[in-house]
Amino acid sequence: MKVKNLLLGLFASCAITSCIQDEAPNVEAAIDGCEGENILLTNISHNTKEIEVYMADMDMSKQTLVFTLADKATIQLDDPETNDTQPALQKDTTWTCQCDFSQNKQRHFTVKSESGSNQATYTLSINTIELSNYTKYSFEELKETTPYHVLYLTTESGIMQWASGNPGFEISGMAQDAEDYPTAQSSDGYSGKCVKLTTRDTGNFGKPIGMPIAAGNLFIGSFDVQNAIQHPLQATLFGFPFTKKPVRMTGYYKYKAGETFMNENKEEVPGISDMGDIYAALYESFTGDYSLNGDLFPQDGPIDGHIVSLARIGQDGNPTMAETDQWTRFELSFEPQNGKTIDEERLRNGEYKLAIVFTSSIEGAYFRGAVGSELYVDEVEIVCE
Repeated sequence: MKVKNLLLGLFASCAITSCIQDEAPNVEAAIDGCEGENILLTNISHNTKEIEVYMADMDMSKQTLVFTLADKATIQLDDPETNDTQPALQKDTTWTCQCDFSQNKQRHFTVKSESGSNQATYTLSINTIELSNYTKYSFEELKETTPYHVLYLTTESGIMQWASGNPGFEISGMAQDAEDYPTAQSSDGYSGKCVKLTTRDTGNFGKPIGMPIAAGNLFIGSFDVQNAIQHPLQATLFGFPFTKKPVRMTGYYKYKAGETFMNENKEEVPGISDMGDIYAALYESFTGDYSLNGDLFPQDGPIDGHIVSLARIGQDGNPTMAETDQWTRFELSFEPQNGKTIDEERLRNGEYKLAIVFTSSIEGAYFRGAVGSELYVDEVEIVCE
Protein backbone atom coordinates (compact mmCIF):
# COMPACT_ATOMS: atom_id res chain seq x y z
CA MET A 1 0.00 0.00 0.00
CA LYS A 2 1.14 3.56 -0.61
CA VAL A 3 0.77 4.36 3.08
CA LYS A 4 3.59 1.95 3.86
CA ASN A 5 5.87 3.89 1.57
CA LEU A 6 4.77 7.10 3.27
CA LEU A 7 5.66 5.74 6.68
CA LEU A 8 9.05 4.67 5.46
CA GLY A 9 9.58 8.20 4.20
CA LEU A 10 8.56 9.64 7.54
CA PHE A 11 10.63 7.47 9.80
CA ALA A 12 13.45 5.84 7.85
CA SER A 13 16.83 7.49 7.56
CA CYS A 14 19.65 6.47 5.30
CA ALA A 15 23.18 7.57 4.46
CA ILE A 16 23.71 9.66 1.31
CA THR A 17 25.84 7.63 -1.05
CA SER A 18 28.34 8.99 -3.57
CA CYS A 19 26.50 7.53 -6.54
CA ILE A 20 22.91 7.47 -7.68
CA GLN A 21 21.49 3.98 -8.10
CA ASP A 22 18.46 2.91 -10.06
CA GLU A 23 15.34 2.47 -7.95
CA ALA A 24 14.66 -1.18 -7.15
CA PRO A 25 11.44 -2.66 -8.57
CA ASN A 26 8.45 -2.33 -6.22
CA VAL A 27 7.69 -5.56 -4.33
CA GLU A 28 4.14 -4.65 -3.29
CA ALA A 29 1.17 -6.52 -4.72
CA ALA A 30 -1.92 -4.69 -3.49
CA ILE A 31 -5.21 -3.13 -4.55
CA ASP A 32 -5.28 0.28 -2.87
CA GLY A 33 -8.63 1.51 -4.18
CA CYS A 34 -11.72 0.55 -6.15
CA GLU A 35 -14.06 3.14 -7.63
CA GLY A 36 -16.77 3.30 -10.27
CA GLU A 37 -19.66 5.38 -11.50
CA ASN A 38 -22.26 3.28 -9.65
CA ILE A 39 -20.20 2.51 -6.54
CA LEU A 40 -21.48 4.07 -3.31
CA LEU A 41 -18.45 3.08 -1.25
CA THR A 42 -15.79 0.40 -0.89
CA ASN A 43 -14.20 -1.40 2.05
CA ILE A 44 -10.85 -3.11 1.33
CA SER A 45 -9.23 -5.54 3.77
CA HIS A 46 -5.55 -6.03 3.01
CA ASN A 47 -5.38 -8.64 5.75
CA THR A 48 -7.97 -11.03 4.30
CA LYS A 49 -7.63 -9.75 0.71
CA GLU A 50 -11.36 -9.05 0.50
CA ILE A 51 -13.10 -6.10 -1.16
CA GLU A 52 -16.70 -5.27 -0.27
CA VAL A 53 -18.27 -2.99 -2.90
CA TYR A 54 -21.63 -1.32 -2.23
CA MET A 55 -23.81 -0.31 -5.16
CA ALA A 56 -27.35 0.81 -5.76
CA ASP A 57 -29.71 -1.90 -6.99
CA MET A 58 -29.36 -1.72 -10.79
CA ASP A 59 -28.32 -3.67 -13.87
CA MET A 60 -25.32 -5.76 -12.83
CA SER A 61 -24.37 -6.97 -16.30
CA LYS A 62 -22.06 -4.03 -17.09
CA GLN A 63 -20.36 -2.58 -14.04
CA THR A 64 -17.20 -0.51 -14.48
CA LEU A 65 -14.52 -0.88 -11.81
CA VAL A 66 -11.45 1.35 -11.59
CA PHE A 67 -8.67 -0.18 -9.47
CA THR A 68 -5.78 1.76 -7.98
CA LEU A 69 -2.79 -0.54 -7.53
CA ALA A 70 0.53 -0.48 -5.75
CA ASP A 71 3.07 1.34 -7.91
CA LYS A 72 3.67 -0.49 -11.23
CA ALA A 73 1.85 -3.62 -10.11
CA THR A 74 -0.22 -5.55 -12.66
CA ILE A 75 -3.63 -7.18 -12.30
CA GLN A 76 -5.87 -9.70 -14.00
CA LEU A 77 -9.40 -10.98 -13.56
CA ASP A 78 -9.14 -14.69 -12.71
CA ASP A 79 -12.68 -15.77 -13.57
CA PRO A 80 -13.71 -13.77 -16.65
CA GLU A 81 -17.20 -13.94 -18.14
CA THR A 82 -18.08 -13.50 -21.80
CA ASN A 83 -19.21 -9.88 -21.32
CA ASP A 84 -16.14 -8.77 -19.36
CA THR A 85 -13.60 -6.36 -20.82
CA GLN A 86 -10.05 -5.89 -19.49
CA PRO A 87 -8.11 -2.96 -20.98
CA ALA A 88 -4.42 -2.47 -20.41
CA LEU A 89 -2.98 -0.85 -17.30
CA GLN A 90 -3.11 2.95 -17.35
CA LYS A 91 -0.48 5.32 -15.92
CA ASP A 92 1.27 2.47 -14.08
CA THR A 93 -1.21 2.41 -11.18
CA THR A 94 -4.79 2.43 -12.56
CA TRP A 95 -6.67 -0.41 -14.23
CA THR A 96 -10.24 -0.28 -15.50
CA CYS A 97 -12.44 -3.22 -16.30
CA GLN A 98 -16.10 -3.76 -17.09
CA CYS A 99 -17.52 -6.84 -15.39
CA ASP A 100 -20.73 -8.83 -15.59
CA PHE A 101 -22.02 -9.45 -12.06
CA SER A 102 -25.52 -10.54 -13.12
CA GLN A 103 -24.88 -14.23 -12.42
CA ASN A 104 -22.04 -14.08 -9.92
CA LYS A 105 -21.63 -11.19 -7.47
CA GLN A 106 -18.22 -12.42 -6.33
CA ARG A 107 -15.12 -12.25 -8.53
CA HIS A 108 -11.40 -12.81 -8.05
CA PHE A 109 -8.50 -10.59 -9.09
CA THR A 110 -4.78 -11.41 -8.87
CA VAL A 111 -2.24 -8.61 -8.44
CA LYS A 112 1.46 -9.10 -9.16
CA SER A 113 4.19 -6.77 -7.95
CA GLU A 114 6.48 -4.92 -10.36
CA SER A 115 9.36 -7.08 -9.16
CA GLY A 116 7.42 -10.26 -9.86
CA SER A 117 8.36 -11.60 -6.44
CA ASN A 118 4.94 -11.19 -4.83
CA GLN A 119 1.34 -11.69 -5.80
CA ALA A 120 -2.02 -11.56 -4.02
CA THR A 121 -5.51 -12.68 -4.97
CA TYR A 122 -8.38 -10.44 -3.84
CA THR A 123 -12.00 -11.58 -3.61
CA LEU A 124 -14.39 -8.79 -4.64
CA SER A 125 -18.05 -8.99 -3.59
CA ILE A 126 -20.88 -6.78 -4.82
CA ASN A 127 -23.52 -5.77 -2.26
CA THR A 128 -26.74 -3.91 -3.09
CA ILE A 129 -28.06 -2.74 0.27
CA GLU A 130 -31.15 -0.70 1.07
CA LEU A 131 -30.20 0.70 4.47
CA SER A 132 -33.76 1.91 5.08
CA ASN A 133 -34.79 -1.73 5.54
CA TYR A 134 -32.11 -2.38 8.18
CA THR A 135 -32.48 0.05 11.05
CA LYS A 136 -31.73 -2.12 14.11
CA TYR A 137 -28.13 -2.82 15.12
CA SER A 138 -27.03 -5.30 17.77
CA PHE A 139 -23.30 -5.75 16.91
CA GLU A 140 -23.44 -9.54 17.21
CA GLU A 141 -21.60 -10.50 14.00
CA LEU A 142 -17.86 -10.41 13.34
CA LYS A 143 -16.53 -10.66 9.80
CA GLU A 144 -12.87 -10.55 10.83
CA THR A 145 -11.18 -11.24 14.16
CA THR A 146 -7.50 -10.69 13.31
CA PRO A 147 -5.61 -8.48 13.54
CA TYR A 148 -8.68 -6.44 14.60
CA HIS A 149 -12.43 -6.88 14.78
CA VAL A 150 -14.65 -5.99 11.83
CA LEU A 151 -18.36 -5.96 12.62
CA TYR A 152 -21.07 -6.45 10.04
CA LEU A 153 -24.80 -6.85 9.49
CA THR A 154 -26.33 -9.58 7.34
CA THR A 155 -28.83 -8.40 4.73
CA GLU A 156 -30.85 -10.14 2.01
CA SER A 157 -28.48 -8.94 -0.72
CA GLY A 158 -25.14 -9.34 1.03
CA ILE A 159 -23.60 -7.75 4.09
CA MET A 160 -23.21 -4.28 5.50
CA GLN A 161 -19.76 -3.93 6.97
CA TRP A 162 -19.30 -1.38 9.73
CA ALA A 163 -16.21 0.79 9.32
CA SER A 164 -13.72 1.98 11.94
CA GLY A 165 -10.30 3.58 12.26
CA ASN A 166 -8.70 0.27 13.23
CA PRO A 167 -6.75 0.00 9.93
CA GLY A 168 -5.11 3.34 10.70
CA PHE A 169 -4.24 2.35 14.26
CA GLU A 170 -2.60 -0.82 12.94
CA ILE A 171 0.11 1.38 11.41
CA SER A 172 1.16 2.55 14.89
CA GLY A 173 2.22 -0.96 15.92
CA MET A 174 0.73 -0.43 19.39
CA ALA A 175 -1.66 -3.40 19.39
CA GLN A 176 -0.70 -6.92 20.45
CA ASP A 177 -4.12 -8.44 19.80
CA ALA A 178 -7.62 -7.46 18.66
CA GLU A 179 -8.65 -6.22 22.11
CA ASP A 180 -5.85 -3.63 22.02
CA TYR A 181 -7.42 -1.83 19.06
CA PRO A 182 -9.67 1.21 19.57
CA THR A 183 -12.74 -0.60 18.18
CA ALA A 184 -13.63 -4.12 19.27
CA GLN A 185 -16.59 -6.35 19.96
CA SER A 186 -17.32 -7.06 23.63
CA SER A 187 -19.31 -9.87 25.26
CA ASP A 188 -20.52 -7.42 27.93
CA GLY A 189 -23.54 -6.22 25.97
CA TYR A 190 -26.92 -4.98 27.10
CA SER A 191 -28.19 -8.02 25.22
CA GLY A 192 -25.59 -10.50 23.98
CA LYS A 193 -22.58 -8.74 22.47
CA CYS A 194 -21.91 -5.04 21.89
CA VAL A 195 -19.26 -2.71 20.52
CA LYS A 196 -16.56 -1.34 22.81
CA LEU A 197 -14.78 1.87 21.79
CA THR A 198 -11.57 2.92 23.58
CA THR A 199 -9.33 5.93 23.08
CA ARG A 200 -5.78 4.58 22.66
CA ASP A 201 -2.27 6.01 22.79
CA THR A 202 -0.49 5.87 19.40
CA GLY A 203 2.93 5.89 21.06
CA ASN A 204 6.09 7.05 19.32
CA PHE A 205 4.37 6.79 15.95
CA GLY A 206 1.66 9.36 16.57
CA LYS A 207 3.17 12.18 18.61
CA PRO A 208 5.65 13.53 16.00
CA ILE A 209 2.86 13.88 13.42
CA GLY A 210 0.22 15.40 15.71
CA MET A 211 -1.76 12.19 16.14
CA PRO A 212 -1.06 11.18 19.76
CA ILE A 213 -4.37 9.37 20.26
CA ALA A 214 -6.75 7.19 18.29
CA ALA A 215 -10.35 7.37 19.46
CA GLY A 216 -12.44 4.24 19.17
CA ASN A 217 -15.05 4.76 16.48
CA LEU A 218 -17.65 2.80 14.57
CA PHE A 219 -19.65 4.16 11.67
CA ILE A 220 -21.63 3.33 8.58
CA GLY A 221 -19.35 4.13 5.68
CA SER A 222 -15.74 3.39 4.81
CA PHE A 223 -12.22 4.14 6.02
CA ASP A 224 -9.52 4.96 3.45
CA VAL A 225 -6.22 3.97 5.03
CA GLN A 226 -4.35 5.66 2.16
CA ASN A 227 -5.46 9.04 3.55
CA ALA A 228 -5.01 8.12 7.22
CA ILE A 229 -1.70 9.99 7.60
CA GLN A 230 -1.77 12.89 5.17
CA HIS A 231 -5.50 13.69 5.18
CA PRO A 232 -7.05 11.96 8.21
CA LEU A 233 -10.38 13.82 8.11
CA GLN A 234 -10.86 12.69 4.51
CA ALA A 235 -10.09 9.08 5.45
CA THR A 236 -13.53 8.59 7.01
CA LEU A 237 -16.49 8.60 4.62
CA PHE A 238 -19.92 8.47 6.24
CA GLY A 239 -23.30 7.16 5.19
CA PHE A 240 -25.48 5.08 2.91
CA PRO A 241 -28.49 6.16 0.84
CA PHE A 242 -31.64 6.34 2.97
CA THR A 243 -35.23 6.63 1.73
CA LYS A 244 -37.20 6.95 4.97
CA LYS A 245 -37.70 9.93 7.27
CA PRO A 246 -35.82 9.29 10.54
CA VAL A 247 -37.52 10.52 13.71
CA ARG A 248 -35.52 9.11 16.65
CA MET A 249 -32.35 7.21 17.41
CA THR A 250 -32.49 4.92 20.44
CA GLY A 251 -30.14 2.50 22.14
CA TYR A 252 -28.05 1.81 25.24
CA TYR A 253 -24.60 2.96 26.31
CA LYS A 254 -22.03 2.91 29.13
CA TYR A 255 -19.27 5.49 29.35
CA LYS A 256 -16.17 6.29 31.39
CA ALA A 257 -13.84 9.18 30.54
CA GLY A 258 -10.07 8.76 30.65
CA GLU A 259 -8.12 10.59 33.34
CA THR A 260 -6.20 13.22 31.35
CA PHE A 261 -7.52 15.20 28.38
CA MET A 262 -4.76 15.98 25.88
CA ASN A 263 -4.55 18.10 22.76
CA GLU A 264 -3.05 17.12 19.42
CA ASN A 265 0.45 17.93 20.75
CA LYS A 266 -0.05 15.47 23.64
CA GLU A 267 -0.21 18.35 26.10
CA GLU A 268 -2.53 18.15 29.08
CA VAL A 269 -5.49 20.55 28.86
CA PRO A 270 -6.58 21.40 32.41
CA GLY A 271 -10.25 21.70 33.28
CA ILE A 272 -11.54 19.62 30.35
CA SER A 273 -13.02 16.15 30.65
CA ASP A 274 -13.41 13.84 27.70
CA MET A 275 -16.83 12.85 26.41
CA GLY A 276 -18.03 10.28 23.92
CA ASP A 277 -20.32 11.00 20.99
CA ILE A 278 -23.34 9.26 19.46
CA TYR A 279 -25.13 10.71 16.45
CA ALA A 280 -26.98 10.08 13.22
CA ALA A 281 -27.13 12.66 10.42
CA LEU A 282 -29.37 12.69 7.35
CA TYR A 283 -27.66 14.71 4.62
CA GLU A 284 -28.04 15.69 0.98
CA SER A 285 -26.15 13.56 -1.53
CA PHE A 286 -27.01 14.61 -5.06
CA THR A 287 -24.69 11.96 -6.52
CA GLY A 288 -24.30 8.41 -5.23
CA ASP A 289 -20.54 8.70 -4.75
CA TYR A 290 -20.73 11.83 -2.56
CA SER A 291 -20.19 11.24 1.16
CA LEU A 292 -19.55 13.48 4.15
CA ASN A 293 -16.13 13.03 5.73
CA GLY A 294 -14.74 13.43 9.24
CA ASP A 295 -14.96 17.24 9.14
CA LEU A 296 -18.77 17.46 9.26
CA PHE A 297 -18.57 19.20 12.68
CA PRO A 298 -15.64 21.66 12.33
CA GLN A 299 -13.98 22.84 15.53
CA ASP A 300 -14.35 26.53 14.65
CA GLY A 301 -17.29 26.80 12.29
CA PRO A 302 -20.87 25.72 11.57
CA ILE A 303 -21.83 22.13 10.86
CA ASP A 304 -21.63 20.91 7.28
CA GLY A 305 -24.24 22.62 5.11
CA HIS A 306 -25.41 19.36 3.54
CA ILE A 307 -26.86 18.10 6.85
CA VAL A 308 -30.67 18.27 6.84
CA SER A 309 -31.56 16.48 10.08
CA LEU A 310 -29.45 15.48 13.07
CA ALA A 311 -29.91 13.31 16.17
CA ARG A 312 -26.93 13.85 18.47
CA ILE A 313 -26.43 13.19 22.14
CA GLY A 314 -26.10 16.45 24.09
CA GLN A 315 -27.45 18.64 21.27
CA ASP A 316 -30.80 20.21 20.35
CA GLY A 317 -32.42 19.31 23.65
CA ASN A 318 -31.19 15.72 23.63
CA PRO A 319 -29.68 14.39 26.89
CA THR A 320 -25.93 14.66 27.42
CA MET A 321 -23.67 11.65 27.85
CA ALA A 322 -23.11 11.02 31.55
CA GLU A 323 -20.42 8.75 32.94
CA THR A 324 -22.03 5.49 34.02
CA ASP A 325 -20.99 1.87 34.50
CA GLN A 326 -24.60 0.73 34.05
CA TRP A 327 -26.36 0.31 30.73
CA THR A 328 -28.24 3.56 30.16
CA ARG A 329 -30.92 4.07 27.53
CA PHE A 330 -30.67 7.02 25.15
CA GLU A 331 -33.40 8.44 22.93
CA LEU A 332 -32.30 11.17 20.55
CA SER A 333 -34.68 13.22 18.41
CA PHE A 334 -33.81 14.16 14.83
CA GLU A 335 -33.93 17.95 14.55
CA PRO A 336 -33.79 20.10 11.36
CA GLN A 337 -30.42 21.67 10.53
CA ASN A 338 -29.21 24.52 8.31
CA GLY A 339 -32.77 25.79 7.84
CA LYS A 340 -33.53 22.75 5.65
CA THR A 341 -36.48 20.38 5.48
CA ILE A 342 -36.64 16.88 4.01
CA ASP A 343 -37.98 16.85 0.46
CA GLU A 344 -40.25 13.81 0.09
CA GLU A 345 -39.55 13.33 -3.64
CA ARG A 346 -35.80 13.55 -3.20
CA LEU A 347 -36.09 11.14 -0.28
CA ARG A 348 -37.86 8.58 -2.50
CA ASN A 349 -35.23 9.11 -5.21
CA GLY A 350 -32.38 8.26 -2.84
CA GLU A 351 -30.84 11.75 -2.78
CA TYR A 352 -30.18 11.60 0.96
CA LYS A 353 -27.70 9.53 2.95
CA LEU A 354 -27.75 8.56 6.60
CA ALA A 355 -24.56 8.59 8.67
CA ILE A 356 -24.49 6.73 12.00
CA VAL A 357 -21.41 7.33 14.18
CA PHE A 358 -20.18 6.34 17.64
CA THR A 359 -16.86 7.42 19.20
CA SER A 360 -15.16 7.31 22.59
CA SER A 361 -13.80 10.89 22.27
CA ILE A 362 -15.95 13.64 20.80
CA GLU A 363 -12.90 15.52 19.47
CA GLY A 364 -11.11 12.36 18.42
CA ALA A 365 -11.20 13.32 14.73
CA TYR A 366 -8.84 16.18 15.66
CA PHE A 367 -6.71 13.89 17.88
CA ARG A 368 -7.91 15.49 21.11
CA GLY A 369 -9.15 13.32 23.96
CA ALA A 370 -8.19 11.22 26.96
CA VAL A 371 -6.43 7.89 26.65
CA GLY A 372 -8.55 5.25 28.33
CA SER A 373 -11.97 6.77 27.59
CA GLU A 374 -14.41 3.90 27.00
CA LEU A 375 -17.81 3.88 25.31
CA TYR A 376 -19.96 0.76 25.06
CA VAL A 377 -22.94 0.83 22.69
CA ASP A 378 -25.67 -1.74 22.04
CA GLU A 379 -29.17 -2.30 20.64
CA VAL A 380 -29.34 0.83 18.49
CA GLU A 381 -32.39 1.61 16.38
CA ILE A 382 -33.28 4.33 13.90
CA VAL A 383 -37.03 4.93 14.28
CA CYS A 384 -38.65 6.24 11.09
CA GLU A 385 -42.04 7.56 10.03
